[in-house]
Amino acid sequence: MIASEREERAGEHRARVVFLVRVPDERTEDFLRAYEAVRHLVADGVPGHLVDQVCRSSTDPEQWLITSEWSSLADFEAWERSPEHRELVRPMRECFTDARSLRFHIHAQTPVPA
Repeated sequence: MIASEREERAGEHRARVVFLVRVPDERTEDFLRAYEAVRHLVADGVPGHLVDQVCRSSTDPEQWLITSEWSSLADFEAWERSPEHRELVRPMRECFTDARSLRFHIHAQTPVPA
């Protein structure tokens, strides 16, 4: 049995969470400073968090993408519901003029390079 089949049978799927946000140019530094504070705290101790990225559009400097990978969607949702989460992300969210959130179960991926 391959790993993805074992995960599926156990009811656990790694998950990818995607936030597509708009940040006005004049708020970019505030946004990045707030992101830095949040990402280090999450990476250092939120159960189930695996990795995250912040990306800026190559064609629209006000368009940003924040992605994170989690051991399971349940891990992300538990973090998202916590009072700590709301307090930590508030400075970052205050920089958004628009935000969209998407959640995905990871179905397959290519092997990690050695």
